[in-house]
Amino acid sequence: MKEQRLHTPDGVRDIYNSECQKKLALQDKLHQTLSQYGYQDIQTPTIEFFNIFSQEIGTTPSKDLYKFFDKEGNTLVLRPDFTPSIARSAAKYYMDDILPVKLCYMGNTFVNSSDYQLKLKETTQCGAELIGDSSSFADAEILSMVVDSLRACGLEDFKITVGHSLFLPSLLQAANANENIQSEIEDYLANKNFFGVEEVVDKMQMDAKIRSLFALLGNYDLSIEELKQAMKNAKDYDNIYRSLSELDALFEQLKMYGIEKYVSCELGIVSGLHYYTGVIFSGYTFGTGEAIVNGGRYDKLLSYFGKNAPAIGFAINVDQLMAAVSRQKIDIPIPLQGLLLIYSKENRANAIQKAISLRKNGQVVELIQYQPDIPKEEYQNYCTSKRMAEMEFMIDQKGDGCNE
Repeated sequence: MKEQRLHTPDGVRDIYNSECQKKLALQDKLHQTLSQYGYQDIQTPTIEFFNIFSQEIGTTPSKDLYKFFDKEGNTLVLRPDFTPSIARSAAKYYMDDILPVKLCYMGNTFVNSSDYQLKLKETTQCGAELIGDSSSFADAEILSMVVDSLRACGLEDFKITVGHSLFLPSLLQAANANENIQSEIEDYLANKNFFGVEEVVDKMQMDAKIRSLFALLGNYDLSIEELKQAMKNAKDYDNIYRSLSELDALFEQLKMYGIEKYVSCELGIVSGLHYYTGVIFSGYTFGTGEAIVNGGRYDKLLSYFGKNAPAIGFAINVDQLMAAVSRQKIDIPIPLQGLLLIYSKENRANAIQKAISLRKNGQVVELIQYQPDIPKEEYQNYCTSKRMAEMEFMIDQKGDGCNE
């Protein structure tokens, strides 16, 4: 027990000093970008009823939830995912809205993953949800926000891979794949093992056009020409054709935003969230092995809460984004601000009055009582570590420093 007093459980960590300042700065940049698109903030509870994230909805598996009981015996969970919470809120507060509802959020999520996975169990997410618009324009707006958000944080070398949740299940159905084969192929794709997929497909009997579509699963960057050829091969298979045509329409819309170089088409994307019904995407960059952003269309999720409305959204993993920014050595400017006012006991009243006056004018002022046995260099170092713009002594003499 004594050893636990200074330590955190596996999967969670303290964030402090300059790292905390930089994370807050990133969050401000992300929030500002979403606000510029007209998205309004929403805050949902950290604690939700268990059924908000049930297997029926298709969110995080029950074994990965932090579950507990309240005094009335209700099963509660720490939210593992914002989207079902936002869907619940939208159904409750925007039930009769005719025009699209655009919401954004910032907060922590909790997933009780296995320790050996070496993943954070508490992560900060920033995201947005566009509810009430089923068009490809809505899909393009969401992807544009993702790109602008990442660029606002200093990233330029990243890629958003876009697929469709309907493509793989429809392809497997057209090939008459049984459940074991479906599961095997999905596992291979989740692990990017395209040789494994090819080996399984080679053993199956299927139409030549369907086989040609299977061959596209290992293509990380499908060209527009390849996409259009795939549509021709899929014209006799309604759901496959629909998924490809929706991707084609999306990429046409992306041209208007001028962000095509950041977005690629990958038909082999597999999502662990089963509420997606259309376009799905993930974003990757150097310096992190995990996706820094995930999202997609979920046109049926709100109906679970009583509102029939299409929707699409995304969530940026701020902690993964921080790791990528740090490893790519991208500077996150933290401006110097405020005054460190060091006063003697005799000057305490004057120091407090000066601080009150400056704070009324919007200035940051930190007060510290002077201790003669502490060298001035220590105060200087403290001022620098706090990124204060000035330092002033109210003792027998005055001086300032920390002007960087």
